[in-house]
Amino acid sequence: MSRMAQVLVLARYEDEVMEPLTRHDETRTWRGWFERIPDWFVGGWYLEFYRESQRAGILKDLEALPWSQPECVQVMLHDEEDDCFGLWMFRDGKLVELPIPGTERFHPPAPATQEYAPSPGSLFRTDVGHTWLPEQTPPALRDPRRAW
Repeated sequence: MSRMAQVLVLARYEDEVMEPLTRHDETRTWRGWFERIPDWFVGGWYLEFYRESQRAGILKDLEALPWSQPECVQVMLHDEEDDCFGLWMFRDGKLVELPIPGTERFHPPAPATQEYAPSPGSLFRTDVGHTWLPEQTPPALRDPRRAW
C-alpha cells in the first residue's frame, strides 16, 4: 500500500553509530538508508518511505545501535496522515512514543489477519477544534505489532 512517511533521527555526535544505517542493506526488514542532514554540526539524519510495507523494523534497528548517549537520541516519525511529527525517545532500552500536548495517536482496530503491514495509526492535533476526530480503539483491540 502506498503511504508516504518521513523519519528524522537527531543524536549528538553519533556519526559512527549511525553509519551502518546510511548504507544499502538487503537484509534489513525496511527499505532505504538514512541520509545525513547537510550542514548540521550535531548530527541529524533523514529517510523517506513510499510504501507502508517498507518501514517495519526501523525502530528495532535503531534500538540495536550502540549509542554512546541513548538518552539524547530523538526519533521523529511522520506518516502522511499525521498532523505533525511524533516523538520517540529511549525509555528502558526501547524507543517509545512520548505524548505531545495537544495531540493524540488514533489507532484503527487490528486487522483480521496479519497479511498486511501493521498500521501506525494517525497522530492528530486535538487542540485546534477538529470536529472529525475518529473514535479511539481500545488498546486490547489494536494491532500489537510494531508499525515502525
